[in-house]
Amino acid sequence: MKTRQERDSLGTTSVPAAVYYGIQTHRAVENFPISGLRLQPEMIRAYALIKKAAAVANRSLGGLPPRLATAMIRSCDEVLAGAFDDQFVVDVYQAGAGTSLNMNINEVVANRANELLGARRGSYKYIRPNDHVNMAQSTNDTYPTAMRLAALMILPALSDAMRQLERSLQRKARAFLRIVKSGRTHLQDAVPVRLGREFGAYALAVRKAGQHIEQTAGLLVELNLGGTAVGTGMNAPPRYRRLAIHALRQWTRLPLRPAEDLMERTQSLGDFARVSGSLRVYALELIRIANDLRLMASGPNTGLGEIDLPAVQPGSSIMPGKVNPVMAEMVDMVGFQVLGHDSTVAYATQAGQLELNVMMPVVAYNLLQAMHLLASASRVFAAKCIDGIMAHPARCESFAHRSLALVTALNTQIGYLQAAKVAKESLASGKSIQELVVQHGLMDSATAKRLLDPYRLSRPARPAARR
Repeated sequence: MKTRQERDSLGTTSVPAAVYYGIQTHRAVENFPISGLRLQPEMIRAYALIKKAAAVANRSLGGLPPRLATAMIRSCDEVLAGAFDDQFVVDVYQAGAGTSLNMNINEVVANRANELLGARRGSYKYIRPNDHVNMAQSTNDTYPTAMRLAALMILPALSDAMRQLERSLQRKARAFLRIVKSGRTHLQDAVPVRLGREFGAYALAVRKAGQHIEQTAGLLVELNLGGTAVGTGMNAPPRYRRLAIHALRQWTRLPLRPAEDLMERTQSLGDFARVSGSLRVYALELIRIANDLRLMASGPNTGLGEIDLPAVQPGSSIMPGKVNPVMAEMVDMVGFQVLGHDSTVAYATQAGQLELNVMMPVVAYNLLQAMHLLASASRVFAAKCIDGIMAHPARCESFAHRSLALVTALNTQIGYLQAAKVAKESLASGKSIQELVVQHGLMDSATAKRLLDPYRLSRPARPAARR
């Protein structure tokens, strides 16, 4: 492999001649052969936008000659188009604060810009990574800004996927609205419910989780860009921050604004923990819904068998004809993984010390990965599972009529203790609640039939009147 010699503050080393990154990235590759994981593409795009905005601001302020700024802006545009995706090679588990990734970006942008100006890669004849591409910046303000932008870039896909899942659940809620079944609490018989209302409640849970995520993600629009190393803005001209954020706001169409306190934003990763926590809540809801569907679809002959989930693949390598609830199982596994991501974000958030939390790379990876996983899982769950669910009305209604909890409807007629006695006798004898209350002369047949009608008992409660 052909190499070129590059120098940094530690000395000289050989770098592959063909690459666009430079010596500091090469050192990071050698120092951190840890996981093979890379930061998500949105992180690279966000960083390229920041470097472009910095070039525009520094050109406006006279710190960067127009010719150099133009080459750097073009270089950033090429990065944004994905032209150099294979050049961002730093492992997720790298130097604290993300300096290695920042320098990876700086070196790629610098080398491509020099190339556009007629210089060879690695010469840094016109544009240097630290002096020009990183002008008026620090890793400590650019990395958290990139994290915020990257999360906001992913948010629309996650929100769209959640709305798709909500709509799928709502359609099933309407389709199953007249199907009555036994409710269950503590996995024991409970009073009758409508299958459609169960699905409607799932849809509402997804909607509320989406609203929570969007609300917490709104915190990410406040940027500490321009705070440089510790939030004092050292080496950044007074107008730099406003110009750079204005450019980012124009390009992203996001309501970005300067942080209220640059030092607080540099010290704290609390906003990322809040967003991660909202993802955790959604993951918990998804796990719960998926597990409910697995229970309702259990069987087909020895379980509840109230619904059928779509058969998307054979379920067993040894048992012919077996079909498993694989989509719900996938959702569970994604949910468990997201809980792990959130725990990592939480531990990293409390690990900040004094003016900086250096755990930003692992927070960025885990937060963005959780968003991607939840978006993909939600889309697939809606399309390949929820949309194809079929109900078994007769089986549902049979369970509703056999539920011992029907006797609850008689509490106001015969009292709790008498109703409990009837329930125990029904369980022991196999006779229905309705049959027993008539047999014991507790009420006539017509009254018993009306009071114990599962369909009537499962009607939605009327909303409270508003003044």
